[in-house]
Amino acid sequence: MNANTSPANHFGSPSTTAPVLVSQLNASENEPEKEFDAYANQYEAALNEGLSVSGEAPEYFASKRIEWTSHVLADHGAVDSVLDFGCGVGIATPLIQSAFSPASICGFDPSTEAIKRAQTEFGGAGVQFTATSGGIAGRAFDLAYCNGVFHHIDPSDRAGALATVFDALKPGGWFAFWENNPWNPGTRYVMSKIPFDKDAVVISPVEARSLLASAGFEVARTDAWFLFPRSLGWLRPLEKLVHRLPLGAQYLVLAQKPWAAASPQVTR
Repeated sequence: MNANTSPANHFGSPSTTAPVLVSQLNASENEPEKEFDAYANQYEAALNEGLSVSGEAPEYFASKRIEWTSHVLADHGAVDSVLDFGCGVGIATPLIQSAFSPASICGFDPSTEAIKRAQTEFGGAGVQFTATSGGIAGRAFDLAYCNGVFHHIDPSDRAGALATVFDALKPGGWFAFWENNPWNPGTRYVMSKIPFDKDAVVISPVEARSLLASAGFEVARTDAWFLFPRSLGWLRPLEKLVHRLPLGAQYLVLAQKPWAAASPQVTR
């Protein structure tokens, strides 16, 4: 991907809490959100194609991610508001509701077709979806959750995307940053089988920690999960012993917005 076609061009000035997304006003058929629009109604099928080697469905991984996020935040107070950043078609919404019982959830994704489907299937009281960052309230969320989003964002634009998340969080709010682990060979194989991951620019755990720290977050911990496929499920209890090592197919960097935090300034 290049800077002109990156989904991160959907993030405007990071110094505002609800930046205008210029590329949404001047969208072209070559932009990645158009590609994601094309997969909005075949999203699970495309994921299943890649994940078939693991023996698990996408819901298995989503459930485990949310479950672990809830576990590591259990001693950090109630989570009343959640931003699902890069929510896709919204499949994480019921899992977030079950794990945290938040009063409000906001799902953001620049794919308008994905958002239409998310709103139809998961919208309701306390749950809203938006395809524009103007629909993300500033300093409003206790938790921002994202999974596999930033490898679709051009590296030069990641700081702007992180600033949008930073602005959306309350002081003291948490960011659960889940990404695919390029140090796991199985991850690269799976991504090669998923059509919308073909142009992904992967991010290592070390790079992710550095990105979040540069954006003003305080990095609390890193965990990696999904080390064994279903055929080796009898070995999965061992993951509890090694999840702090960067071995699993996906990793979590948990970071906090400082209590006394101003919006970061990003050089354009």
